[in-house]
Amino acid sequence: MIKNRLIKDSVHGEFSLSNFELKVMDCPQIQRLRRIKQLGFTSLIYPGANHSRFEHSIGTMYLGSKLADHLNLSKYNKKLVRIASLLHDVGHGPFSHASEPILDVKHEKLSAKVIKETSLDDILTEEFDTKEIIDTINGKGELGPTVSGELDVDRMDYLIRDSHYTGVAYGIIDIDRIISNLKLKHYLILDKKGIQAAESALVARYQMYPSVYQHHTTRIINSMFRRCLREVIKQKILKTKNLYKYDDTDIVSLCRNNDGFIKDVIRRLDNRNLLKTVDSIRLNEFMNPQEIFKIKEETIRKYEEEISEDFEINRKYVIINIPEYPKFSEMKTQVAFGDKLFHLSDISSIVGALKDARFNYPDICLYVPKEEKNKFNDFKLENYMDLPDKTKNKFDTLHTNQLRLFN
Repeated sequence: MIKNRLIKDSVHGEFSLSNFELKVMDCPQIQRLRRIKQLGFTSLIYPGANHSRFEHSIGTMYLGSKLADHLNLSKYNKKLVRIASLLHDVGHGPFSHASEPILDVKHEKLSAKVIKETSLDDILTEEFDTKEIIDTINGKGELGPTVSGELDVDRMDYLIRDSHYTGVAYGIIDIDRIISNLKLKHYLILDKKGIQAAESALVARYQMYPSVYQHHTTRIINSMFRRCLREVIKQKILKTKNLYKYDDTDIVSLCRNNDGFIKDVIRRLDNRNLLKTVDSIRLNEFMNPQEIFKIKEETIRKYEEEISEDFEINRKYVIINIPEYPKFSEMKTQVAFGDKLFHLSDISSIVGALKDARFNYPDICLYVPKEEKNKFNDFKLENYMDLPDKTKNKFDTLHTNQLRLFN
């Protein structure tokens, strides 16, 4: 008999794996995650951000086990939470979320595809019904909220891990306090004693967005990479449906060995020769910021084409970037006060303030090559885009909500 193996994680420390878990972990589909960076190209901004999806998957597994212990789950359910946590990102494409918008499908669905349609299925069915694993990864079933919910172990791990590797202090959260105040009843329900820790986690995530996940340079890099990857797919160099089979090195090598725009963009990324912002408009300048996210992709492409023609720039190098919608679903976390349940945003003034404050940092941007930037001295994005009405009290609204966060 081979004894359980110990593994040491740089964030959570040492914990053990069963022989079965080790067998799953050694599958090529899991090992591929070693070659996919958790934060994509963020190491071009924070040099230490070279951690992988594999590390995050192990950390999520550790926290899933810790939560399962606290919830006093059965032996089988604990094993199920652990293996679902390990596998939850197995469908991620190269450079993680940087490539996800190209797929037009969430990585969770691709994870289900990998689990069902590869050799992983043969191994997993030795101990599990793979449908249970897939449902748990997608937040369904009795155990789904542990891995994919408002306050799940996936979010807890990536916040603290991304903070650790980037060196940004905002992601430090009290995981033990949160876990010790959770109970599972259809949802993960937070006891009122855990409100302060949950508030801190949500504020940490809010601060991590402009500092890391939606850092202005990260957005430029991701926009360049996505434009490059779309061109790869348009030229039928690879098929979208197969993207989840590749790792970061595969895609970079493929692009380097191509010609024209594809090769030029990857060379720019290799040498950090990035596009530059020539104009931006913050979302908090609009009366209804949510309207920005209703602008269709084809409309954005039309605006870009008009700009490229007016300024005589290659159409492919003109990029209008709409930020990711700041969802912050943790605001919907259920909190127990006696026999009654409330959403965290309804009982916490801090979280309530974040509903509006989350639109303070994102902006609409136009990126062009730096050698073309001097053409845009008097450029205004609003002259080309049909945008919602602007608010007249932008400054007052912004600072009133910020003050509420700290009072």
